[in-house]
Amino acid sequence: QVQLQESGPGLVKPSETLSLTCTVPGGFITTYSVFWGWIRQPPGKEPEWRGAIDASGTPYYNPSLTSRTSISSDMSKKQFTLQLGSVAPRGTAVYYCARGSQGWSPWGQGTQVTFSS
Repeated sequence: QVQLQESGPGLVKPSETLSLTCTVPGGFITTYSVFWGWIRQPPGKEPEWRGAIDASGTPYYNPSLTSRTSISSDMSKKQFTLQLGSVAPRGTAVYYCARGSQGWSPWGQGTQVTFSS
């Protein structure tokens, strides 16, 4: 079973860039049908896919994003990273990383991020 673990700051100011890291202790599976994604769930709302990266390092983003988003990976560190800039307080949510292959599973346990000035 693949395991994923998110890490990052719990509190961010709207003027700052949020950076979250997902560590995959077992390492990435380097098949092109597998994606490594980020999903967020604001309070009281459904989960929302933010973007993903594939085994070649190609990122994919939710076209409805209004904040500056960047997803990158470092296979040597068994990590992939989400960076969000210009995020309003409505960016407060639990952020999850997940493995994607015919659906998103498994997910990490999630990390709470609060945007507040």
